[in-house]
Amino acid sequence: MLAIGLMSGTSLDGIDVALIETDGETIASFGPGRTYVYAPETRELLFRALADAHEMTDRDARPGILARAERLSTERHGQALAAFLKEFPAYREVDVIGYHGQTVLHRPEIGLTVQLGDGPALARTARMMTTGRGPTLVYDMRAADVAAGGQGAPLVPVYHRALARGLGPPKPLLVLNLGGVANVTYVDGRADPIACDTGPANALIDDFLKARTDLPFDDEGIIAAHGSVDEAAVDRLMTHPFFHRPPPKSLDRNDFRAWVNQHAGLDAMNTADGVATLTALSAASVAAVLPHLPKRPDRLIAAGGGAHNATLLRFLRARLGIEVATADDVGWSTDALEAQAFGFLAVRALRGLPLSFPTTTGVPSPMLGGRVIAPA
Repeated sequence: MLAIGLMSGTSLDGIDVALIETDGETIASFGPGRTYVYAPETRELLFRALADAHEMTDRDARPGILARAERLSTERHGQALAAFLKEFPAYREVDVIGYHGQTVLHRPEIGLTVQLGDGPALARTARMMTTGRGPTLVYDMRAADVAAGGQGAPLVPVYHRALARGLGPPKPLLVLNLGGVANVTYVDGRADPIACDTGPANALIDDFLKARTDLPFDDEGIIAAHGSVDEAAVDRLMTHPFFHRPPPKSLDRNDFRAWVNQHAGLDAMNTADGVATLTALSAASVAAVLPHLPKRPDRLIAAGGGAHNATLLRFLRARLGIEVATADDVGWSTDALEAQAFGFLAVRALRGLPLSFPTTTGVPSPMLGGRVIAPA
């Protein structure tokens, strides 16, 4: 099946659109991928939505700015899809679209995960720009896992497993996604993948820079490269109980904000040292997962925006002591991988295949998920 995945992650930098051909178990081919960057005013509205979502207890509520943010986010996803299909008109016959939506709150400990996105509205938009009967839309994929007692994240490990099968004979491997939050998948070719969120990736760095400068992120890790890591601060931060829990486990984008404000001492650091210290925290939190894995992995493959951060990759190599490559290095896509994953998950949902497992989200048994809107 031809599948398009739409992904807007916790970095809040834009919308990734990617196409793959898959049966939900293997990958026949990779299609194109594009990123459509949010305008500053859209990004600012989404940041305000994160703040208004903080006290939510009902996933269907839209307090404060959230209703407006959901309408705008859905509209921007429709525009991104239209731009993609205008550039690649051959894919107007796409079979299925996997729509992640925009996470504004993730609190699985109280059975709550909230992704903004109007599935029916986007399905109507998609039908107007595609041929034939139009694609099936699969969305809201995390909720069923959380409702069944799982963490609801990460959901991409089953896609990581499919990718790893194309690398040759199975060897212990880590696949790391560096978005706003970092998540890792361990695959060895013999069992269900093991996965978890590891800690902050880009979000704390981006927010620190936003407060100190007019820069949205540390491009290629250049600022961190000019700073000095406060190792004592990293050690203090790594005493948080989350880092010592085994998988599965997951995070909200803002889970460590108060902890970092209390223990890092960032106010006393210059900007470069603060960025370097937060970058080292991201690497240290990934390294903390290694003792919980069945075997030491041979290498790590990094994807997501943070995989372009050369300083973060250097810190990962130093702290893990294993080979670190990017998704592009092995013939995958560093930028499109998560969007591809949600196209892959949408096909699995249509085929009745599980999206999550006890070893990835802690759900009691392999779990189906996603709301499906079939063409009329």
